[in-house]
Amino acid sequence: MNQPTPAIVAQNAVRRLPRIALLLLCAAYLLPGLVGRGPWKSADITAFGYMAELARSTEGIARWFDPLLLGMQPETPALVPYWIGALAIKLAPAWLNPDLAVRFVFALLLWGTFTATWYAVYYLARTARAQPVAFAFGGEARPTDYARAIADGGLLALIACLGLAQLGHETTPALAQVYFASHLFYGVAALPYRRTGPVIALVVGTLGMTLSGAPTVGLALATGSALYIAYERRRTVKAGADASTDDGPGYTRGALLTTIGVTLLAAALVFGLGLSQWKITLDGNSLGGEIRSQAKLLLWFTWPVWPLAIWTLWRWRRQLTARHVALPFWFALVPLAATWTTDYSDRSLLLALPAFATLAAFALPTFRRSAAALIDWFNVLFFSGLAVLGWLYWIAMLTGMPRKPAASVARLVPGFVAEFSPIAFVLALAATIAWCWLVRWRTGRHRAALWKTLVLPAGGTALCWMLLMTLWLPPIDYARSYLPQVRAVAERVGQPSCIAELALSRPHIAALRHHGNFNLQPLLLGTDCPWLVVSPDTIERLHTIIPLEKWRFSGTLRRPSSATDDLLLYQKIAP
Repeated sequence: MNQPTPAIVAQNAVRRLPRIALLLLCAAYLLPGLVGRGPWKSADITAFGYMAELARSTEGIARWFDPLLLGMQPETPALVPYWIGALAIKLAPAWLNPDLAVRFVFALLLWGTFTATWYAVYYLARTARAQPVAFAFGGEARPTDYARAIADGGLLALIACLGLAQLGHETTPALAQVYFASHLFYGVAALPYRRTGPVIALVVGTLGMTLSGAPTVGLALATGSALYIAYERRRTVKAGADASTDDGPGYTRGALLTTIGVTLLAAALVFGLGLSQWKITLDGNSLGGEIRSQAKLLLWFTWPVWPLAIWTLWRWRRQLTARHVALPFWFALVPLAATWTTDYSDRSLLLALPAFATLAAFALPTFRRSAAALIDWFNVLFFSGLAVLGWLYWIAMLTGMPRKPAASVARLVPGFVAEFSPIAFVLALAATIAWCWLVRWRTGRHRAALWKTLVLPAGGTALCWMLLMTLWLPPIDYARSYLPQVRAVAERVGQPSCIAELALSRPHIAALRHHGNFNLQPLLLGTDCPWLVVSPDTIERLHTIIPLEKWRFSGTLRRPSSATDDLLLYQKIAP
């Protein structure tokens, strides 16, 4: 016999969040940062480099299954993200910058992640065990209205996640992975209610994860989903029903077979193409430091949803096997495990954010008014304080006053010359006014709305991202871009027929190819280029690699915002 639900929600608490407001919030989060910048270090420019090489390739379809950047394969075995970016470059009009075309397409992937997460939470909230307590004299929330309010809260929770801000706006395989993971999540959640859409999402999500650099995580998620569907099928059989239980519509035999078939197909691709890279990277001698590092990453990356997710697991502890708790818990647990077994902890943890947001959403109907008020006041003070600091330091950067903030900015971005941008100023001012209105609205109206607790975190995160991508975009782009360093190379060498390179990293190669349009050729393969760019890592053994009497040292070219990111330039001595 099932335990009673901890959710107590009246009908007036599930009023609909205006669609235009939700769409504007998503747009305010998605659009800033699309224009006015180039690819950033290091993963962003590297991924773009592989996409650009594929778009330029004339070697036929075989090259698309083996993307290379100056003979080097990607560090992660991803294919689909590079295909998406290369197609965006090839199909973009001639006047559109290739990196802008790629960013636009990847922004659509983030939009698709939002959509899939909303519908996944909606269908999970439709299940009977997720519904609120029925009142003795009526007045409890209607199932569809309740599910819509919970889904609105889930989307707001996803937008509020701090870890999504930067990684969600880069053109890397990580963003494609979270897109496919959210579609796999939606497919499993919606299968009891719909057929065609969830099946397509299930296939696209599982195979997309397999071919986007996270094959083992995708396989684990799909396998766990199949096992859970089999568990629910067994429970329905024991209950004497074919396709429904006390949890609402159940999984059919076709849903189970489809999930198993897609999982087997993904496994065949993983092992057939040699994509599996699951490995343990823990060092027993530094286990304590590793635990502290992972704990810090988890705390800030998933803020503010992790406290709400823990609260959900506690308040719904008698329904841990229910669909709306078990599925998001599994989809959060697998990426959490991946952060300990891969070299890219933050990008693995990114895949857990839709599931964390789902768990956070189911905390909303269990909150007391005092707890909600405490969360609201914390967010008002926190994000308002960040906005004030953002404006203060921006004014200091432009005017030199106050002196301490101005000196701090100058120290972080040496050599940067600030200029006033009217468009950026107007957009930032509009976002700040909207935040002030949102705070006034939250404290004065619609206090009963179920999703009210997550409005301020989502709005505050969108505000901070808007300020960063308007007022602070020029210095951030200057600090995170390789363009100043590439320009320094171009000023020295001009536009030669080719430049030899030795031991350069993937980001440097991609940056020199994109920003400088240089024809790079590996020195060790034999070239006759007049210039040589070398990584400082090879300086101790450089004399054993090249005859230094044939090359004259021309200078060290540093990326202005990093004291350790140098390139060594040599000029060939004429015979």
